[in-house]
Amino acid sequence: MKKFFFKKILQKNGWNFNTRISINNEGIVSEIEENYNGSEYDETISIAIPGIPNAHSHAFQYAMAGATENHLVNSNSDFWSWRKNMYHLALNIDPDDFQNIAIMLYSEMLANGYTHVAEFHYLHHDKDGQQYSDISEMGERVLLAAQEVGIDITLVPVFYNQGNFNTKHHKEQKRFIHKNSENYLQLIESSQAKCTKYNSKLGIGVHSIRAVKDFMITDLNNFNQNKYPFHLHISEQLKEVNDCINHYNQRPVEWLYNNFKIDENHHLVHATHLNKTEVDLISKNNSNVILCPTTEGNLADGFFDFREYKNKSGNWCIGSDSHIGLSPFEEIKLLDYGQRLQTNSRKTFYNKQTGNAGHLVINSIFFNGMKAMGINRDDFFEKKHPLNFLDINESLPLIFNASTENLLNTIFYTGDIRYIKNTYSKGVKRGVNGTEKYVKNYNLTMSKLREKI
Repeated sequence: MKKFFFKKILQKNGWNFNTRISINNEGIVSEIEENYNGSEYDETISIAIPGIPNAHSHAFQYAMAGATENHLVNSNSDFWSWRKNMYHLALNIDPDDFQNIAIMLYSEMLANGYTHVAEFHYLHHDKDGQQYSDISEMGERVLLAAQEVGIDITLVPVFYNQGNFNTKHHKEQKRFIHKNSENYLQLIESSQAKCTKYNSKLGIGVHSIRAVKDFMITDLNNFNQNKYPFHLHISEQLKEVNDCINHYNQRPVEWLYNNFKIDENHHLVHATHLNKTEVDLISKNNSNVILCPTTEGNLADGFFDFREYKNKSGNWCIGSDSHIGLSPFEEIKLLDYGQRLQTNSRKTFYNKQTGNAGHLVINSIFFNGMKAMGINRDDFFEKKHPLNFLDINESLPLIFNASTENLLNTIFYTGDIRYIKNTYSKGVKRGVNGTEKYVKNYNLTMSKLREKI
């Protein structure tokens, strides 16, 4: 058992002072004592905020971050041209490559403040599109990577069946494809056994409504019965919206909610292009939108209508998706400033009770993010849950001089990697230098893959 003394620690209702937290040998909180005035503890932390959930990740895409910005002068560069490069990379990654990439990525996530990741995983099969003898081979590799670096993980094996609405899959997608719902659910059963083995969580999902036949969503909902969090991409690009209208005579979110039971257990990634009816459908059914602003900006997806969604009290959290950015602070600032530039108003995060942006942000991204992981939480730090937190560098001038009221806003709005002295997961110091021991293997992997990106 280990005991931590926190001079200042953030809980749901604000800052607590002089708090002692004890953990067991697995890093799970066993006791929380507020206003502690004793001296029996092992480690002192000046300022702590909860570790941030990263609700949407494609681990293998980390290997191409920064490699698609050389835009040819006489050609288009958009989401669909980027996707061709992504497919090319996906066709060349073997299981060892995948594990090395995920290890490097997850160690970087920890250094940047993420302590739990939802891995939206669809690189299932071998390079010829055939099942591995162990059908969850690739999923186990990301579980092993997470265990190696110490990040909590929810594995979300993703169902991919076709290339577009009523269109056979493309040859470049052969590693993603399951031929039917039964085949996919066999993967889920195998993945559940692996998640149990590695003490991790499981989610389910479809890649997008264009990537499966309509009855397959019913198959998954009937199987799931809200046991696991259900994830899917939706309305990321205008072409996807237009294709859906041409096929179903409805917009994607409109069609989804009009034909299936979609509720608070469903997590919609991006949802960039919505009309007011769709915003209302998502919010009144208490579903959750996962926003990935750095990826959405990098891929030219467009702006999510956050103001309309907020006015409907919609649930949201964040993810790093393609990992062009790996900082939760960066995601929040880009989301907020994108809204400010469109609305000419500085009030993005507020409600009837408060306009303290930082506190509203942390409550949304933590509780909705953890729900996307399949975990319901009541507070940032509580018994029977892992002690995951960011040790904030109190010696930096802006932090040292911030009032208690403005401290969290200072962290989110002026913060970067320098603000995190150390990241702790399960009470273990992972450190901002925890990435160094993984660089060699990652570099060897990349030397093999570089010409194929």
